[in-house]
Amino acid sequence: MKQIIPKYVLALLVMSALALILLGAVYAQESGTNGLNNTSVGEAIDNASQVANKSSSYLPVVIKEDFATVMARYVATKPGAMQRQMDLLNERYDLSNHAASGVTMSRGKPVQDGVRVKLSENMTWDQLAAMSPEEIRENNLFPKGFLPLPHPNQSEGGMVFPKFHIDEIKRQEGRDLTRFDIDFDLPDQFLPEFPAPIFLTTRPDLGDVSQGKVVTTQNYFELFNGILNPKQLEGLRLLLTPFPQQQFNLLEDRRSELPSLGVSCFDCHLNGHTNAATHLVGDIRPQEFRHRIDTVSLRGVNIQNIFGSQRALRSVEDFTEFEQRAAYFDGDPVIATKKGVNILERGSQVHFMAEFQKLLDFPPAPKLNISGKLDPRKASESEMRGQDLFFGKAKCAECHPAPYYIDNTMHNLQVERFYKPQVVNGMMASADGPIKTFTLRGIKDSPPYLHDGRLLTLDDTVEFFNIVLELQLTSQEKKDLVEFMRTL
Repeated sequence: MKQIIPKYVLALLVMSALALILLGAVYAQESGTNGLNNTSVGEAIDNASQVANKSSSYLPVVIKEDFATVMARYVATKPGAMQRQMDLLNERYDLSNHAASGVTMSRGKPVQDGVRVKLSENMTWDQLAAMSPEEIRENNLFPKGFLPLPHPNQSEGGMVFPKFHIDEIKRQEGRDLTRFDIDFDLPDQFLPEFPAPIFLTTRPDLGDVSQGKVVTTQNYFELFNGILNPKQLEGLRLLLTPFPQQQFNLLEDRRSELPSLGVSCFDCHLNGHTNAATHLVGDIRPQEFRHRIDTVSLRGVNIQNIFGSQRALRSVEDFTEFEQRAAYFDGDPVIATKKGVNILERGSQVHFMAEFQKLLDFPPAPKLNISGKLDPRKASESEMRGQDLFFGKAKCAECHPAPYYIDNTMHNLQVERFYKPQVVNGMMASADGPIKTFTLRGIKDSPPYLHDGRLLTLDDTVEFFNIVLELQLTSQEKKDLVEFMRTL
C-alpha cells in the first residue's frame, strides 16, 4: 500500500536538508575545501535581505513583536508624527477660524470663508492664473495646498476619526475609536457639522429626522420606528453595527489600546452624511502611492451609478458588500480573514442596508426650482451671475449638470501638469488619475473638498479649478461662483 507523507513532514524534511547544505557550505568555506567562498556567502545574505525588504502587495500577517512593544513604540513616535503633519498643514493653509457672514450649514454650523491655500512669496492668484502649466511646473509655483494631501500616517494609513465623533461614540456605546499612533489632523471648523441632519426621500415632510442626535445602536429604534419599514430598520441597524477593521479589531495587530469590536459604516458616514473621517484607498500599491480619502456623503446615492475609491462598483449594493470584504482591511483579503471579515448575505442584509441608504436625501435648497436651477425671485444678483458662470465660462456644468450636479462618470484633471513628482510626508505626490464627479447638491454641508480633502473651502475649490482648467476668472466671478454653490 502506498504511504502518503503529510505536507508538514515534507516541509520539515526540505527545511532540514537546506540547513544541512548551508552548514556544509560554511564548513567547506572555513576548511578551505571546494564550497561557498566569503563573497558568495555575502551575496546570499544580501539577496535574502533584498527579498525580505521587497515591496509586497500583501500586508504582514504574522506579527513578530508583542503588542505592548508595538504600542509603546507608536505612542512614543505619535507626537513627532502629528507635529510633522500639522507643520505641513500650516505650511499649506491658513487654518484660522473665519466664518462667512450669514452662511451656515443645514443645522447652523458656520461655513468657513475665503481662500485658505497659501501662495508662493510675491505671487498673486491673478499672476498664477496667467501662467501656463509648464511655467508653473518649471518654476515650482504650484501652491502646496493644491498638491495631494497625505494621510497623517501615510506609511500605514487606516481609518482616523475626528475627536468629537470619538467622544460621542464612547459616551453612547463604550467603543473607543482612539488610535494610539495618530490623531485626526484637520481642525473642526473645516469639517461638516456634528451631528449632521438626516433627510428622507420618503418623508420630506418630517425635515431632519435625526432630532439633532448622532444615530447609533443605542437610539436608532426609538428614532425611526414608525418611519421606516422592517427591512429598512434592519438595514439601518447593520449600518450602525461595528465590525472588525484593519486598525480596530480583537487581535494584537490593531491600533486601539484595548481589543475592539471594530467600526460601523456610520462611524465614517455619520448620520448617512459624513464627518470627514479619513482613510487610504485599498486598491493602489505600493503604499506611498495610495491616495487619501475624504469620506463622501451618502446623501443622494439613489441618483448615483458608480461607487468605490476607483469607481469600479456599479451599485450601492456592490459598494456595501465590498466595504465589509475589502475596504475595511486595506484591500487585503488575507488580513480580512485573519481579523474576522464580516461576510454580508446579499439577498437580505446587503439589500436591507442599500435600501436604507437610498432613502437619504439632499438637504433642502429653497432657492432652487424643480429643474435644480435658481428661482430668480429668490436669488440674489450675485447668485444669478454665479449660475450663469457655472453653466458657461467656468465650465462647471460639463461635469456637474443640473438637477443633481453630477454626471456619474470619471474625469482625469491631469493636475500633474503643474508640478514635478515629489514625496510629501511619505506620500508620492504624482498623478491622481481619473476621479469620480461628486454631486454638488448640498455642497456647503460637505467640507473639505476634492477626493482627498486637500481643498478646505469652496473659495479654495474655485481657485483650484480656475488654475487647473485655465479659466481666467476675475475676482468678482470667483465670488459669484461661490455664492451660487452655497445655494445648491
